[in-house]
Amino acid sequence: MSLQAITARIAAAEAAAGRKAGSVQLIAVSKVQPDARVREVLAAGHRLFGENYVQEAAAKWPGFRAEFGPVAVHMIGPLQTNKAKLAVELFDAIHTVDRASLAEKLAKLAQGRGASPEVFVQVNTGLEPQKAGVLPDDVDAFVASCRAMDLPLAGLMCIPPEGEESTPHFKMLAGMAARNGLVGLSMGMSGDFEAAIAEGATHVRVGSAIFGARNYG
Repeated sequence: MSLQAITARIAAAEAAAGRKAGSVQLIAVSKVQPDARVREVLAAGHRLFGENYVQEAAAKWPGFRAEFGPVAVHMIGPLQTNKAKLAVELFDAIHTVDRASLAEKLAKLAQGRGASPEVFVQVNTGLEPQKAGVLPDDVDAFVASCRAMDLPLAGLMCIPPEGEESTPHFKMLAGMAARNGLVGLSMGMSGDFEAAIAEGATHVRVGSAIFGARNYG
């Protein structure tokens, strides 16, 4: 697979869903990818990437931004509160706000800086005990609390349970976003992004299908 192939599939999924061309943003997930592969995707003109680890992003993106100009980088992995200060300086959006302590820290940093990355609330749609995310029954109250802190809420994010049909989770997330007046839906990865687009995804997160398999060794 390649960047060109993925963007073609996104365009086809937008058309099939009756959605405007270009309404879905592709986050190229570059975590643990060699710089050479990332550079190829940058050279092809792509300018939106996703990272899971603050330290890795801090080592990688200042250099690439100096070389290629403005590049949007989104945080899509779990964020420790003690890494929040560095995260707000590095990332254009944070998709994994999942608890009050993190929201409060981000709000405090935003007040001090006079600026903040866009924020997505991560929802644990599968009620998985090992997975981060606000539980579905708590989403409305959590969104209200984030708004009370003046956090710039862009939308909601979910990662459906492995081995389950994704579409019911995407439908659930879209419903929660709609009733809270949120437009952004960060959902869908390499194996299910077309289904996510059919349910209204605005951001899809695709890594290995663009870059190739990751080597964690």
